Amino acid sequence: MARYLVIHPDDPQPRLVSQAAEVVRAGGVVAIPTDSCYALGCRLGDKEAVERIRQIRAVDERHHLTLMCRDLSEIAQFARVDNTQYRLLKATTPGSYTFILEGTKELPRRVLHPKRKTIGLRIPAHKVALALLAELGEPLLTSTLMLPGDEEPLTEGWEIQERLDDCLALILDGGFCGTEPTTVLDLTRLPPVLVRAGRGPLAPFALE
Repeated sequence: MARYLVIHPDDPQPRLVSQAAEVVRAGGVVAIPTDSCYALGCRLGDKEAVERIRQIRAVDERHHLTLMCRDLSEIAQFARVDNTQYRLLKATTPGSYTFILEGTKELPRRVLHPKRKTIGLRIPAHKVALALLAELGEPLLTSTLMLPGDEEPLTEGWEIQERLDDCLALILDGGFCGTEPTTVLDLTRLPPVLVRAGRGPLAPFALE
């Protein structure tokens, strides 16, 4: 049964952020609000937790998971970023974008795309997500909270609890945060390739 914490979306209570970080460190899979929709998250190095996320989503290793980072320096630690890519990232983060980039050796092989050796990376523009990342001092491995067969992500805390109470360690309810997932862009090729149109505007990438 998942712990259920109601947290303020704009002024997250430090006590609750700390409790959520403890759950993540202990190997739990959590549901957290972001600037696009709710996401599942766990520690990058926790093999069992990563597999639980894949099971909940019913996706295999070819589905890109997303490393949610605090800032650009953290992205550069886990992905190969050249000057052109860096300028694009700097102009559009934080925000509702996920960028496909080549991973570095800092990443466990099991979280990379098996053939391309790529991973999704993003910097959220949501105070709860950023507070949790700051408390953890490390990125979260995440995936959109979209269940098999559903057409939209889950976006209400009670609904997440109803559907996933036995699968999660914690639900961090920050209220409604939308049903539109991030815009996904493949930056391993230039100009960038649009993988999924979502909440992030396409104008900065000249793709509209």
